[in-house]
Amino acid sequence: MLSDSQLDTYADDGYVVPEYRVSQDMLEDIQSRHARLVETKPEYSDYCPALLDHDLGFAEYCQQPEILDMVEQIIGPDFALWNTSFFAKPAFKGTTTPWHQDGEYWPIRPLATCTVWLALDASTTENGCLRVIKGSHKDGTLKKHQTNNGPGLALNRELLASEFDETQAVDIELEPGQMSLHDIFLLHGSEPNRSPNSRRGMTMRFMPTTSLFDREIAAEQAKQFGFVSHEKRQVLLMRGRDSHGGNEFYNC
Repeated sequence: MLSDSQLDTYADDGYVVPEYRVSQDMLEDIQSRHARLVETKPEYSDYCPALLDHDLGFAEYCQQPEILDMVEQIIGPDFALWNTSFFAKPAFKGTTTPWHQDGEYWPIRPLATCTVWLALDASTTENGCLRVIKGSHKDGTLKKHQTNNGPGLALNRELLASEFDETQAVDIELEPGQMSLHDIFLLHGSEPNRSPNSRRGMTMRFMPTTSLFDREIAAEQAKQFGFVSHEKRQVLLMRGRDSHGGNEFYNC
């Protein structure tokens, strides 16, 4: 559970790093499952945008009661898992994640998601840890983005340079098993991995069911911006009920 001061930190900064860590057994299990995925789909050796499309078994790691308890504290008792991704960043060649806001990519209305970012390896400044700008989520709006289809980028939508001050960036360094939780409007990104050590991270995306996962918007976004479509995403109810009433859940 998050303490009152940690909840205040999340509200003020847009992210928090809790004390809770997952077990070594769970870490090794996730690593093995990802390795099996990459064996059959080597194109995901660096970045896989939608793990559940390929292996629903990844959902079990997102159902740890300790993780769900923290998410509930942040977004309320009714929420769903709508995606999980893998940012692997292999040694010496991991891609750059450009500065962005998650809401720029996602078909959730109104925009609301708490992302859990789980470190499977040590995540450091040298190997491309997550970088954020504290408090950049507070106005609850999307800043101006542009499309960049250049090489070496994990995502193709990036913030305009005029929208943020990178000198204000803070590195979130994590040990294996640690995690951070961050808001959908938080400005963040990461550098490429220039170290000899891999930097594997798994994200878990949870939305309150007061919002709608809008599959029509998902199709429009994919067509407009050319990124992976969320139209057929398998959304799993984690706790509570569908408060919106229009969400379609997958029963696994």
